[in-house]
Amino acid sequence: MEYIGKSVQRRGIEERVKGSLKFAADLKFDNMLHVKLVRLNCAHARIISIDTTEAYKLDGVRYILTAEDLPKPMPRFGPFVDDQPVIATGETKFYGEPLAAVAATSEDIAEKAAKLVKVNYEELPGVYTIEQALSSDAPLVQEPSLRKDDPRKDTNIFQEWNYGWGDPQNAEADLVIEDTFNYPMTVHFAIEPHVFIASPDHDGVCIWSTVQHPFLVRRVVSQTTGLPLSKVRIIVPELGGAFGGKGYPKFEPLVAFMAMKTGQTVRLVLSLDDTFMLGRRTSSEVRIKAGFFKDGKISFMQVEGNFLMGAYCDASPRVISKASYAGCAVFHPPHVSIVGRALFSNTVPGTAFRGFGAPQYMWAIDSILDIAAKKLDIDRLDIKLKNITPKGEILVPGDNPVDGEWAEALQKAADAVGWGEPLKPNQGRGLGVGIKSPAPATVSQSLVRLHHDGSATVLVGTTEMGQGARTVMAQIVSQELDIPVDKVGVINGDTGIVPYDSITASSRSTVFMGNAVLDACKDLKERLVNITCECYAVDCSDVRIENGKIMFADSVLSYTDLMKKYYGMFAGEVVGTGVYKEALLLDHPLGGNASFWEVIFCATEVEVDKETGGVKVNKLVTVGDVGKALNPLLVECQDEGGAIMGLGHSIMEHLIIDDNGITKNVGALDYRIPTTMDIPDKLISMLVENEDGSGPYGSKGTGESGIIPIGSAIGSAVAEATGIQFHDLPLTPESIWKELNCTNK
Repeated sequence: MEYIGKSVQRRGIEERVKGSLKFAADLKFDNMLHVKLVRLNCAHARIISIDTTEAYKLDGVRYILTAEDLPKPMPRFGPFVDDQPVIATGETKFYGEPLAAVAATSEDIAEKAAKLVKVNYEELPGVYTIEQALSSDAPLVQEPSLRKDDPRKDTNIFQEWNYGWGDPQNAEADLVIEDTFNYPMTVHFAIEPHVFIASPDHDGVCIWSTVQHPFLVRRVVSQTTGLPLSKVRIIVPELGGAFGGKGYPKFEPLVAFMAMKTGQTVRLVLSLDDTFMLGRRTSSEVRIKAGFFKDGKISFMQVEGNFLMGAYCDASPRVISKASYAGCAVFHPPHVSIVGRALFSNTVPGTAFRGFGAPQYMWAIDSILDIAAKKLDIDRLDIKLKNITPKGEILVPGDNPVDGEWAEALQKAADAVGWGEPLKPNQGRGLGVGIKSPAPATVSQSLVRLHHDGSATVLVGTTEMGQGARTVMAQIVSQELDIPVDKVGVINGDTGIVPYDSITASSRSTVFMGNAVLDACKDLKERLVNITCECYAVDCSDVRIENGKIMFADSVLSYTDLMKKYYGMFAGEVVGTGVYKEALLLDHPLGGNASFWEVIFCATEVEVDKETGGVKVNKLVTVGDVGKALNPLLVECQDEGGAIMGLGHSIMEHLIIDDNGITKNVGALDYRIPTTMDIPDKLISMLVENEDGSGPYGSKGTGESGIIPIGSAIGSAVAEATGIQFHDLPLTPESIWKELNCTNK
C-alpha cells in the first residue's frame, strides 16, 4: 500500500480540536514556585541598585534572583554568539529586559512582589534606528570588552558579509535604477504562550520548554550552569505555534539557576504582552543599484542590506548572513555584489522568523524589477521569466545548481490569478518570488523500533509545532516497512529519550530527519535479513522484504513470525538506527552547500479603496516547488498559513517604537494581525512536484516559504492599482492614503 503522497490525517488533530492536548502551560507540579520578572519602563538604563526588602516581606515569596546571585563573570549565552546575560547586569539594554526574577508560591504573590522590588536607575541615551546605529557618534550598545579583538568593537556594526561575482562596478547597462526599500519589525504572535519550567533532577536539571530546538537549549543550559550535557534534560510538549520565535534559548538558563538555587520546581509563563519583549523579526533597509539591458535582462546588481538586530545577537547574525547569500533571489546576474550588515540597537533582539531574512530582500528585489519593467515597457511577468535561473544552472557560484523548474512554477502562479486579463478600476495584480536555503551541514539521527506484534515506533528529535512532522515521519516508516500508518507510534521532544537532531527549523525536517528515518528503516531491514539468515540458515542474498513480509525460498514470514523464532514468545524487538548529515565545507561562507533550494512564487489581485487607503486582497495564489509532497494537505496548509502571516506583514503588522525605545503597540489590541475578515476571497495553494529534491522520494523542504513572496506580490499589486511605487512595508491604509492625497505629484 502507498502511504506517501497521501493526505493522512495529522497526528494530534483530534486532541487539539477537543482541547484535550496538554501544552506546556497545562503542566502542573507539586510544590511548584511561580516566577514573575521585574522590568523597567524604559529601554536603556544604568542599574544603580536593586532593593528586594519589601518584596521579601510578602508571605509566599521564596527567592528573588538578580545578577548578584549568579557567578562572576555573568554567564552569557546565545545560539551563535555568547553575548546575552542570564539576567541584566549593570544595564538594561532594551525595553523589557528583566533585571530581577521573583519566585513565589502563587502567580499573584509573585506578581505583587515583582512590583515591590525597588530599582534605582539612570536612563541612558539609546540607539533605536538604522540611521542611529550607523552614526559614528551614537552610543555603543555593547561594551567593547565583550567583543575583544573585533575591529568593529567601537561601532554598532556587529558584522558585515560580502558576497558576489563578476565586476558590477564596471558592468554596462542601458538602464540603471537605484532605490531603497524598508521592511518593518514584526512579532511572531504564536497563540500558545512561552513557558519555561525547571526542576532539580538528582544532581542535574530537567527543563520543560516551549522551544523548537531542545538539543541546542541543552547545550546552552550546560554551558551557563556548568552542568555536563548528561545532567541536562530538555522536554518539549507539542507546541501551539512557533514560527522561529520559540527557536532559540531565552529564559531556560534563568529558570535552571532558580530551580537549582531553591531546590524546587519553578515555572515562568509569559503573557502575550511579554512576548513582545522577547524577540521579533529583524527590520531592514535594503538599497539596490541594478542595471538592465533594453530587453530586460539584468546586467548587474549591487545589493546592500542593513539589518537592525537588537541589543544582543541571538540568531540575527545567521539570519542576515544566510539571507544575504541568496540576496539576488532566483536570479543570477553576471555581475553581483551583496553586502549584509548586522547592526546593534537598544531594541528587543531580533531572532529567527519564518522566512529567515528572505522576505526583506525579496521585497526589494521584486520592487526593483517592477520599476525596471515599467521603465522598459516590459510586462512584469516577462521580466522575471527572462531572468529566472533555469534548472541545472548555477544560482550562487560554488553552491549546488538550481534543482527545480522555477519558471514553470512562476507561470503557474500568474495563470492562476488571471495575469493579463482586464482589471476593474483601482485593482491591480502583482507577483512575488521567494527563495531560501536550509541550514547546511546539520545532522539528524533517528531510531525505528519494530515490535513483536508488527507495529513500530520511530524516535526523532524533531519538534512538533503544528507542521505535522510526526505524521510525515510515521508515513515514511509505514511506506518503508509496509505497515499501516496507525500502527506506527512517534516519540519526540525529549533529549533524555530521542537521538540527536540539530534543529527543527529552516524547513529541513522532512529532508534531513526524513532521510535519517529512511536510513533507520534500511538498517532495520538489514537486521531482519541477518536474523533470518541466522535462524533459517539461508544465504542473505536470497532473503527479501516485500509488502511487510520476509520472503526466502518458498517461505513467507510476518515480522511477528520472525521475532518469535529469534527471541521466543514476546521477547524482543528489532531496532534500526539512521543518520543523515551533509558535508561541512570549511571554505563555504555558510559552512555547506544548499541541500535544496526552497522556492515559492505568489500572485495576487487586490483592490484599493482610494478614499480610505484600505487594501482588499481578492485573490492570492502560491505555487511551491516542493519536489514531492509526502502529505499534500499538510504542505498546502503550511503554504496557506505562511501566506496569511505574510499578508499581515504586508498591510498591517509593524512594531512602533518611540524616540526613547519603548514599544507603543504591545498586545493584541494595539498590534493588529489578520483575522478571518482579512483572508482573501480566493486563497489557493498549488504545488509543483517533479520529484527532484534531496529528501525522501524526491521531496524538498517547505513551511517557511509561504511567507516569503507575499509582501512583494501585494506591494506590486497595490502599485499597479494606485500608480504609485511604495518603498515601505506594511502598506497600511494610512500610508496609502497619504501617498494618494498628500504627496506632491
